[in-house]
Amino acid sequence: MLSSADTVCWCYQDLASEPRDLAKEMVGAVVSVATGVMNPLIGKLTALMGDEYKKLTGVRRQALFLEKEFSAMNAALHKLELMDELDSAVKDWINHVREMSYDMENCIDDFMRQFGREDAKAGFVKKTTRHLKKLRQRHRIAARIEELKILAVDANARRERYKIDDWKPSSGSVAVDPRLRAVYQEAASLVGIDGPMEDLASWLTDTQEKLKVLSIVGFGGLGKTTLAKQLYYKFRGQFHCEAFFSVSQKPDIKVLLNRLEEKLHMTQSSHAREIEDIIEDIRKHLKEKRYLIVVDDLWDQSVWNVISRAFPNEGNGSRVIMTTRVYGVASTASHNDHECIYRMKPLDERNSRMLFCDRIFGSGDGCPSYLEEVSADILKKCGGLPLAIITIANLLASQEGSRSGWENIRSSLGARSAIHPTLEDVKNILNLSYMHLPLHLRACFLYLGMYPEDEEIVMSVVIQEWVAEGLVSNLHGPDLMDVAESYFSELINRSMIQPGRTENRMLVSCRIHDIMLDLILRKCTEDNFLSVASTSEDITRLQGCKYKVRRLSLRFLSQVRSCALARKSMPSLLLFKYLRVLTLQGGYKDLTIDLTGINQLFQLRYLRVEASRGGIELPCALKGLVYLETLDLNCDLENSFPTDIVHLRCLSYLCLPSGAIQGVQNMKSLRTLRWFDLDKNSVNDIRGLGKLTNLRELELGGCDVETSKIDVLVSSVGKLHNLKYLHISTNLVTDESNQLGLLSSSPFKHIEILELWHWEFPRVPEWMGDLHCLRVLYLRAMETSAEDVHVLGKLPSLIWLNFRVTRIAAAEQAVFVKGAFPVLQQLAFWPSKGDVLGVGGRGHAQATSPQAQGE
Repeated sequence: MLSSADTVCWCYQDLASEPRDLAKEMVGAVVSVATGVMNPLIGKLTALMGDEYKKLTGVRRQALFLEKEFSAMNAALHKLELMDELDSAVKDWINHVREMSYDMENCIDDFMRQFGREDAKAGFVKKTTRHLKKLRQRHRIAARIEELKILAVDANARRERYKIDDWKPSSGSVAVDPRLRAVYQEAASLVGIDGPMEDLASWLTDTQEKLKVLSIVGFGGLGKTTLAKQLYYKFRGQFHCEAFFSVSQKPDIKVLLNRLEEKLHMTQSSHAREIEDIIEDIRKHLKEKRYLIVVDDLWDQSVWNVISRAFPNEGNGSRVIMTTRVYGVASTASHNDHECIYRMKPLDERNSRMLFCDRIFGSGDGCPSYLEEVSADILKKCGGLPLAIITIANLLASQEGSRSGWENIRSSLGARSAIHPTLEDVKNILNLSYMHLPLHLRACFLYLGMYPEDEEIVMSVVIQEWVAEGLVSNLHGPDLMDVAESYFSELINRSMIQPGRTENRMLVSCRIHDIMLDLILRKCTEDNFLSVASTSEDITRLQGCKYKVRRLSLRFLSQVRSCALARKSMPSLLLFKYLRVLTLQGGYKDLTIDLTGINQLFQLRYLRVEASRGGIELPCALKGLVYLETLDLNCDLENSFPTDIVHLRCLSYLCLPSGAIQGVQNMKSLRTLRWFDLDKNSVNDIRGLGKLTNLRELELGGCDVETSKIDVLVSSVGKLHNLKYLHISTNLVTDESNQLGLLSSSPFKHIEILELWHWEFPRVPEWMGDLHCLRVLYLRAMETSAEDVHVLGKLPSLIWLNFRVTRIAAAEQAVFVKGAFPVLQQLAFWPSKGDVLGVGGRGHAQATSPQAQGE
């Protein structure tokens, strides 16, 4: 059962995706939750009817027959997926067809691979042997196709017998919002949080020097984490060190403590340590420090008993905030006079209404009179739960004030009024929001079940996985990565996922509320979309399931991972030959992951390995991965990486450990290239960068770059007109003869982020004044003046400026005149000692020297 998986995830992720070659030829081809891989399958059947396969007797005839059968079933499946309630016979038919589509696609993939072109240079004996071998394989595949053909005929007969085409979809499906309102509301502005903030702030900041523990307790959806975050951000600057970390329901204590060390910016030991050793290291780090630590989402008293030993009581006013939905855990942690329990309560009617109307109309009293009655009924069912109110409000907002739409949603929530809401009431609201997602968003949403509870989900990573999976439709735009990012934004806008971390004022990650994750995993089980295994018992259970595993996330505890991977007894990749996305994550000393057989994964689109203390072993060549789109290796390589990566024609994202990339000019499909080493690459390879005109993101590094390479680098980078992000991290102090400023006009028409951390310019280059799309700038200059400042002040989109200058020329004061920096929000400025900087403009940022450092 496991060997049929299209997606597998060691440590915490998965391996899945759909074929990109044929998918790009099909308009709107997308993997749906109910239809499986039906659209890509139909595209492949169409390809088998093409001229390339005309010499194969019977193939085109078989493909034509199957294409008609599956197209008829596909039309019915799309209609059924819009319906809320289906009887058991119809559900069984959907499951049968979905699983059959996966098996048929795998069968055709095998056939297409075996039909590969003959080697013209092969001798007669080799050709004959190969031909006989392929003949046997084709007979085997043909027999399998015949079996599936019989199943397809039977499935269509059942469709007609059940009169499935006569089923009518319910009203209330939600169309894609073309505006994609990217409005990320700050948690601090949530209605009803001011009162608790005032109560708890005074308790946290009193003069008592003993270590104090605050426990925030309440059931899911009340906003415990939101309140804890606001307290953390409000007071974090008043402590020597701070950390905010989540525990989750089934934590691995050792991993949990390692995560706390990371949050405290501790240097972690490279030696294996027991739990007591880690606790002692944390205690030593915190000793004599005044600290603020938030322990979020604690479920078990025994876990608190362990991690609390890491918090020393030095009598210096340290504070710990803990959130839990279990009162017994809170009472154990807070049992004396210097500890406190705060019970979260649902919002009252007034605050519930304000939050509800704020999310929909942008005003706490903005509900029109014709919606008053229906809105009051819906709010009763939310029972004052912020999670439920926000989720249902975003769903109602998509109805654009239609009374009938609002009434349909009210009816869908059921007749019972939730005066005291239960977890099932919340789940009912969340389920309704899921059912109103457009079909293309449902699969992307369920895919997030690959990530464990409380895991930060990085946007750039997950949208690459969506694309590799085939979950992103080109009906919504020609650039699939841009479309995937819009899907991510829409899930945020609908409050299906929660905004996470930001960098440079841009959202870069999200999180999933644990109740929402429960919904995801339940839906995934119902539709066999993905499977999760946390123990070896789970693996045994999955092997006995009715349906084959299509996507698999392995989340073994650290002991099991260490045993399985360190001894190289990880399941053979050959068992997963249909894998399309492979993510491996580990962090254990002396761990080597053997990927020498990865060329057998002929459908692989995505490979990411993250091993902070271990490494991987790759084959000497990767020529078998002809469809590979993403190669992201954040680990040590036991051998040199294969040089033939420059010939992978589909590769669009490349992130490698430091090293040379010979022949980089051949990688014309690259959009992202991270950590191109200027030291280790030759002048010819640096010159080759200029050929990569599709690049949008480029990161360059190096320590001792030869002067002879600088002119070549300037020329190459100047040809990359589509760059949106450029990062150069190398120590360079050069004269004006070999600077990017040599360029007569700006080549970076689309640049949004320019990070020149260590490249010191003589002055601010004039061409920077033409970077109208630039939002973020990190810049160093030997000297600056008011004229140079005015160049930067003209930038219409600049919201973040990090500017380090050795000295200000000709005066002790440089003034940013009124009207400069029209949208500047944040400034970090480091002039020399004695200089004074005045700032004007909309951002009102200000920094003054001596020791000027402002933000």
